[in-house]
Amino acid sequence: MARHAEPRTPRRSALLKAGLTVTAAGAAVFGAGAAAQAAAPVPLPVDSLSRTDAGAAGAGALAGVTQGLGPLTRLQLDPLANTGVDPLDNGLGTQIADFKPVGTNLVTDHITKGGAVADLPVVGGVARGLLP
Repeated sequence: MARHAEPRTPRRSALLKAGLTVTAAGAAVFGAGAAAQAAAPVPLPVDSLSRTDAGAAGAGALAGVTQGLGPLTRLQLDPLANTGVDPLDNGLGTQIADFKPVGTNLVTDHITKGGAVADLPVVGGVARGLLP
């Protein structure tokens, strides 16, 4: 009995290759996960499980949060900063008599110039405390 084969087209070949690539990548990921799960567990001393040091636990949790959030405080907030299409780069200002001019750029300049959370005037001090 002859098998009916559809004619090969460039699109069909590309889809077949993409499907095989995704299948191979999934098998590699799940295979690595199964190998890691099959590793022997590390035994814990029984006496360490019965006592809890709340101070050490709190310090460890704070260190983990600091290490996790520290790099995020250095990321640029506005992805369109320093470009010609940044919608936050618009400003409105006014001056009354001989008083100092006031405008919205005082608030948005930190963000539109490519600033990060650590560069903000109010939140920056707290964010700099998170930096490792």
